[in-house]
Formats: sequence, C-alpha cells, structure tokens
Amino acid sequence: MWEKQRGACSRITLNLLDTATIPGDWGWLTYPPHGWDSINEMDEFYSPIHTYQVCNVMSPNQNNWLRTNWVQRDGARRVYAEIKFTLRDCNSMPGVLGTCKETFNLYYMESDRDLGTSTRESQFMKIDTIAADESFTGVDLGVRRLKLNTEVRGVGPLNRRGFYLAFQDIGACIAIVSVRVYYKKCPSMVRNLAAFSEAVTGADSSSLVEVQGECVGHSEERDTPKMYCSAEGEWLVPIGKCVCSAGFEERSDSCVACDLGYYKSSPGDQLCSKCPPFSHSDTLAAQICECDTNYYRSANDPPSTACTRPPSAPVNLISSVNGTTVTLEWNPPRDTAPSQVVVIRKEKTAQNSVTLIWQEPDQPNGIILEYEIKYFEKDKEMQSYSTLKSKDTRAIVTGLKPSTRYVFQVRARTSAGCGRFSQTVEVETSKEIALRYDTMTIVWICLTLITGLVVLLTVLICKKRHCGYSKAFQESDEEKMHYQNGQITLAESKLYVDPHTYEDPCQAVHEFAREIEASRIKIEKIIGSGEFGEVCYGRLKLPGKREIPVAIKTLKVGYNEKQRRDFLSEASIMAQFDHPNVIHLEGVVTRSKLTMIVTEYMENGSLDTFLRSRDGHFTIIQLVGLLRGIASGMKYLSDLGYVHRDLAARNILVNSNLVCKVSDFGLSRILEDDPNAAYTTTGGKIPIRWTAPEAITYRKFSSASDVWSYGIVMWEVLAYGERPYWNMTNRDVINSVEEGYRLPAPMGCPTALHQLMLDCWQRDRNERPRFSLIVSILDKLIRNPEHLKLSATVNRIGHPRLDRGLFDIASCATVDDWLDSIKLGQYKNNFLMGGYRSLGMVMRMNIDDIRRLGISLIGHQKKILTSIQIMRAHLINTLGPRMHL
Repeated sequence: MWEKQRGACSRITLNLLDTATIPGDWGWLTYPPHGWDSINEMDEFYSPIHTYQVCNVMSPNQNNWLRTNWVQRDGARRVYAEIKFTLRDCNSMPGVLGTCKETFNLYYMESDRDLGTSTRESQFMKIDTIAADESFTGVDLGVRRLKLNTEVRGVGPLNRRGFYLAFQDIGACIAIVSVRVYYKKCPSMVRNLAAFSEAVTGADSSSLVEVQGECVGHSEERDTPKMYCSAEGEWLVPIGKCVCSAGFEERSDSCVACDLGYYKSSPGDQLCSKCPPFSHSDTLAAQICECDTNYYRSANDPPSTACTRPPSAPVNLISSVNGTTVTLEWNPPRDTAPSQVVVIRKEKTAQNSVTLIWQEPDQPNGIILEYEIKYFEKDKEMQSYSTLKSKDTRAIVTGLKPSTRYVFQVRARTSAGCGRFSQTVEVETSKEIALRYDTMTIVWICLTLITGLVVLLTVLICKKRHCGYSKAFQESDEEKMHYQNGQITLAESKLYVDPHTYEDPCQAVHEFAREIEASRIKIEKIIGSGEFGEVCYGRLKLPGKREIPVAIKTLKVGYNEKQRRDFLSEASIMAQFDHPNVIHLEGVVTRSKLTMIVTEYMENGSLDTFLRSRDGHFTIIQLVGLLRGIASGMKYLSDLGYVHRDLAARNILVNSNLVCKVSDFGLSRILEDDPNAAYTTTGGKIPIRWTAPEAITYRKFSSASDVWSYGIVMWEVLAYGERPYWNMTNRDVINSVEEGYRLPAPMGCPTALHQLMLDCWQRDRNERPRFSLIVSILDKLIRNPEHLKLSATVNRIGHPRLDRGLFDIASCATVDDWLDSIKLGQYKNNFLMGGYRSLGMVMRMNIDDIRRLGISLIGHQKKILTSIQIMRAHLINTLGPRMHL
C-alpha cells in the first residue's frame, strides 16, 4: 500500500504505511500479552479513532513490545516514521514515582520476506528514544483535551526488500494514535533545457543522489547536465546545461523553431535574430536568411551580413580617342551610399538640450555603421556648425543656448560611404528660468538651518555623555575622546548599518557589496544545503586577479520576496565586515537567473563537525588559539555595534590554516512564547542552549548576550564538539540555568578556561567580560602556558534537571549495572581490579583515576567522566547541595 503526495515545495512523498486509512484494528503483533492493548476511542471531537495503549506504571522493569506488519520499502533507501501519540504526565499519578516513565523506544528490523510472528527482540536495531513535548493530566482527561504529539524519525539505510517497526514501552502511560511511514522523491522537472526524471532520495540525511539529465528536443549538450537530489526531496544547483540547436531558441524550458523572417545560425543561448536587410526566410527553423531578388552576399560573409546589390551605372561617361588609345572618364554611380533619412522629429526640448529621433533610410545599401547629426543656430550655418555621431536612431544634443532656434540634419553612413543629409528641422530650446525666492521661502530655509544645527549639537553632547547606553552595550574603548595639539577631537568609528532599514534590499546590497558577473564563476560541486538553497564549491576568476576557490550560496528556485530579501540582507551585512576572523564576502550575483552570494572557501567546514572528527588531536594551546580567533572576530563585530544572536560552533568556519572565522549573519529570529521553544527561522529551529537567559525571557539581545554564547562555544571547543547540556530537554536547560546550574568543565579543561566560561555565564549581564577583555585574557594564557596545566575537570558541580532517559540512577544498583547502562561493560574487570566496588566510590573518581585503570581510549574516558559528573549532579539535585560525596 502506498500513496503519493506532493508538498508545498514540489517534493514528492510516497506513503508505505498510513494507519489513518485503516478501518478498525491494525492487526499488529504485541508482546507480552498483558502489555499493549488495541483500543477503539473517541477523540476530543467525538470522532472514532483506533489506538494501541499501554499504562503499566505501577510495576517496575516494564518491557512491552508492539510490532507493525511487514512493510515493503518499494525501492526506498531511507524512510521516515511519523508517530502521533499521547502520553500522561507521571507527576499527575500518585504512587508511581520511580516506576513511571515518560519516554518510549523506537526500533526497526529488515528482512526479505514476511517473518510472521517469528521475530526476536535481539534482531531489532534502536532508532531513538522518543519523549513527548506535551503530556496530559487528569484535568485534561476531564475536559477531553487531547494533547497530541507528533514526532518524525528517519530510518535507514535500508537494503532488504522490507522492514518492521517496533515500539518498546519501558513503563509509560502512552497511546499510539497513528503511524505513517513514507519516503521522499525529487520530482521530474526540466532545468537548463535538460529533463530530469523522478529520483528517490539517498540512504542517509546528508547524502546527495547524482542524476544525469537528457536534453529536450532540438537541443544539444554544452556540458553534461546533472543535478543532485537532496535528502529532503529537493533538487540542488544544476551543473552543466543543454543549448538550443541552430534554427531554434529557448522558450519556457523548450526549444522552439525560429519564426518566419527570423534565423539562428549556430547552437547556443542566443535568441533567433531578425533577417538582415534585403534578406528573408520562408520556412520555420531557418539557419540562414536568403537574399532578396537582385541582392547578394559574398560566400565568405557571415549570415548576419546584410545583402547588397551592384551600384547603378556610372554618370557622365566621356570618351576621347588619341590614335590607338581610347580614354574613358566618368563620375561615380548615384546609387552607392545609403538613401536619405526622411523622417526626423524632436522628442524633447530643454534649456540646454534637444532630443531627436528618426527612422532608418528605406535603402541602407549595407549595414549602417553610424549616423551623423549636423546642427547650427538658424541663419548662422556659414559662420559655424557642429556635428554629433550616434549608433542609434536617437540622439541627445547638449550644450545649447536657452531660447535659441537651431537647425538639425541627419545622414547615415555605411561601408560604402555617407548618404545625403535629411531635410532640415528647426527646434527652439526652452526659456531660461530665473531662480527667485519669496520672503516665506527664505524664512523656511533659515529655520531649517537653525534646527539642523541644534540637532547636531544635541547629538554631540549626547555622545559625549554616553546617554542612553547601558554598560552591557559598551566596550572599554568606545566613545573615547583624544587630546591632540591642544584640541579635543572625537575618535573616528565605523558603525554597522542594518540593511533592513532599506526599503529595497537590492539598494543595500549594491551599496555595500560588489556585483560579480555570473560568467566569472565556475560551480564545480555541491557541498551542502543552507537555509535558502544549496551551498556549492567553485572557482572565481576576476579580471587581473588569479583564480581562487570560493563557496557559493544560492537562492533556491521558487523563492518568495521575503526569502529574497533575507538572502540579500545577509550579503549586505557581510559586505560591511573586514576582519581576518570574520568570513569574507567576495561579492554577489543578482543580475542572472541564479542569485548567488560568493564568499571565501573554508576547507575544514564548521567548527563543531571539524572537532568531532578530530577528538583529542589538539593541544590545549592549539584550542586556546582557536578560541582567541573567535573572540577577536566577535570583538570586531561588537565594536561595529553588531549583535550576532546565534554564536555557536556550528556557525564558526575553519580554513586549511586552522583559522576560525565567524559566519552566519542572515537569520531572522522570532522567539516563541512557549518556554520550551527555540528561536524560529525560515529554515528550522535553533536550540536555546547557546542563548543568554535575558534573551530567552525578555528578548534582550546585546553584546553581553553574545558573550554568554561565546562561553558555550568555549565549552564546545574544549569538549571537541559535544552537545551542550547533553540530552537535557530545552525546558530542563532553561530551568536548570535559572536555578544556577552551569556546565561542568570538559575533560582535561584547565581551571583558567573554565573560570572564564563561568564569567561569561554570569546571571547579571553587566558582570560578564567584554570581548576586548576576553581577547586580552586568552593572549596572556597563550604567552604563559603554565597557567593552563591545572585541570578543572571535577570542579564545580551544579544542579541540573536531567532528562530521565539520560541516566536512571534507580535502575543502577551496582558498578556493573552502571557500565552496562553506558554501554562500556567491557571495563567491568578494570573497575573490579582497581577496587571500585560501589557507585559511591566511582563518583569520587577523576580523570587520572580513570586512566590508571588502563582505559586509554579518549572517547571512552570522556564518556565515563561525563556519566560520573551526571551521577554527582543528579544526587546533589535530588538530596540537596549539602550531600557529601
């Protein structure tokens, strides 16, 4: 069973399973018998629905399974499971503390045939632990309020003919309302005159499927056309193209024959051209125009050459005979040059100029190279006259006198010579307008000048006193005044200009950014997708400069005006920045079909991904060097008055020389009212883990809120790209930070660096260090590396509200249970031989203790240490801060 759907962005989704279309029982397998039940219900609108429910919250160690029927994958390599469910809040049920859960697990298993009931738990692979965004209480039940949650998870890569999904309950009160399983396709389309057929998306969330296109009718390949189908079912930037053959031109993604009277001599992007003078085409799709009767074209002339005829007979032929010699003399033929320009008229007159227009001669006798305009004051031709050249049948004659009558004539010139001047036309220029002001006008001018002077003085006094600015918005070196040569002068400063203050984003982008011709850019490959479209790697060759690698952001086809405005605004912002630690804008392309932003290419990509792939490969000094670069870039932005609002390791780019550069300046952020919400952008949600408390609660963004975010970036760098606050929910993060919890030091983090993080996370934003001070502190640490030797790994345990799925201390009674829960059971003997026989002893361990047990893998050391920190924090949060460990 499958159903085809088209989304708003023309992507195709095909349903493999949709329980909403199944009447009655779904017929799924449940195990054990007292677990999941098939129950028919009425929803809040009193419509019948079928559900699977389980609510064994009073008994511990629940393990209830619900398995779907066998689902054929229909050629899909990756599918998506959309689950709609309700879940009861454990706090609303008395007597279930310790046994009630608020999550369930999702599994899948592949097979080439339907296995019936002969499947085992061990055959299934876990996809994810799923929690509810909203849970219901007894009050909701009383008013029939259905708090429905919807979660989507990707499943893949899939290789066999079909698969099963399974839901594992571990002690929750939950009802599965509907399940939809689907996969995505890129739709068939024509781009750059190449037809691309439907394509199934790749096996994982970042894969791109290359599809080669076929040229449409009456076209031929210029470069092999191909596009990439993204995991979201959207086509990315096309590479290569087809062009219309000779005799055909492009219209609405197809090649159409040239009309009668038009021709196209070679394949290419050009349109059909009108037949040259004295030639014609009698058939559609003409590749050349034939000459009219008695007109000719040389065999070597290109098809664009006009046809011409032989000149008329010579004039005034005279012969004379002298003995045996005959001498002939004649005047040139009359019909060699263009005929006379007949119609000439004025289009516009001004005080000092006249605009003239005219028609081509009836018989140009070749290609008209230019027109000559002769003009003079009336009755003064014999004294002096002037001439003007024009390539078109229109000219503006300037430098004339007001209120003066002029005489104009026009003639055409071809390779055969000049034609005769046209008949004269007389035009009188406009009268000179005297500039006069009445008394009221003079009064208004004076009042305006006085008002402007008062405003200027007010601004200067206000700046001098720093009026209207709080400490959080100032830098220590801002608004300084210098005393030089006995005079007081204001320090020069450059300020950031918000492009959203411009009515037209094109005006801002053209004011700040350089326009690049599309022909100067060569796109070589797709390297990812961004909020507005695809991100490509390519090369840029500007006149007089060497070719350089660049990153190219493109605006996807079908954009709306708001998306275009936001896209160009990002370029307008970047164009104002010039700093070695801020991404550099090369220019923009706005005058071609594909709108592009061109920046420098950063070989190592985003900082978080770069660090995760090189866990433990750098020294502390190298990591501090990365942080120093980021702080320097943020100091520069802060000095300009720019607030980033989304500083995170994912928005820091790294080049081949390990130089970090701040990027991502184009997001429009709106904070939802829901305290569990995130900053919403047109491209998705940004987690609030990087955001200062005052920005979350009061939407107060400043340089000080960027400093908070920088502290989180420091933690990410020292933790090699680990997710801040681990698997805690957004709601738990907000509550924990509000209660004073701060992230502990990552493994091996020096005390000085963790203290700087804590300073960045001061509740009072006025107490946080400015970026200039952060740069100074990091410079001192680099010059004095002995201060980086003291580790702060097990210092400062806070009070986090941890996610229940992260660590359940009630389920771990022994060291062996704990090691199994974090999937490191292979180290049970190491802990036993080291004398660690209870969890209390384990919670006193530090990184050196872990190394002495012979655990050498850095990733495993980090995982164990993180779990110990979570256990300590959990106990303190549960038993109070006075609990002695």
